[in-house]
Amino acid sequence: MSLTLNIIQIVISILLMVAVLIQNKGVGLGSAFGGEGNVYRTKRGAEKTIFISTIVLAVLFLATALINLFL
Repeated sequence: MSLTLNIIQIVISILLMVAVLIQNKGVGLGSAFGGEGNVYRTKRGAEKTIFISTIVLAVLFLATALINLFL
């Protein structure tokens, strides 16, 4: 059981890293160095899907970490 949880946690962590890395680069600090400025825009399409999947993967990673801790 512990081995299965460890493997699941490793897979989720790799997917979480990929989801974070493929998001738009420079969104946070881009405006500080003369980027887009203060333009409000909503997430649409693939950007929104990646954003939601990042949140879901983070919650799953936390859940598996807590389950692994208590078992």
